[in-house]
Amino acid sequence: MRWILILCGLSLAPLVMAGESLFGQVQVLVADKQLKLELAQSYEARARGLMHREHLCTDCGMLFEYTEPRVISMWMKNTLIPLDVAFVDKQGKILVIKPMQPHDLTPVDSEQPASYAWEMNQGWFAQNGIQAGAQVSFKVQNN
Repeated sequence: MRWILILCGLSLAPLVMAGESLFGQVQVLVADKQLKLELAQSYEARARGLMHREHLCTDCGMLFEYTEPRVISMWMKNTLIPLDVAFVDKQGKILVIKPMQPHDLTPVDSEQPASYAWEMNQGWFAQNGIQAGAQVSFKVQNN
């Protein structure tokens, strides 16, 4: 029994370390705003997203990056805070911004191929005068 406990303890260590570096960082420039957001590039990071968080600071959010443009579909499983999602094409144009409600499993999609999904607190885009058609640029930060 002691042997099993030691093996279980060792096998959990890589999961904890991987969780700490699951998200990268990205600098976002839009309108007159410059933001530093979390970046979800891997499948695991995109699947986790903003789940289980109780709040986001005013200018905090997450950018989901996809390797190929596609119709992106998001949902709010295990997400506790209301969010808006902006779907952005490969050239940095915001295609559409949609609201999402906590725990709602209804898919919210980009309607057309997009390369990014950008989540912020609900109302953030409207409060900052950012709407569909706005141009945005992203610069991945090296850790």
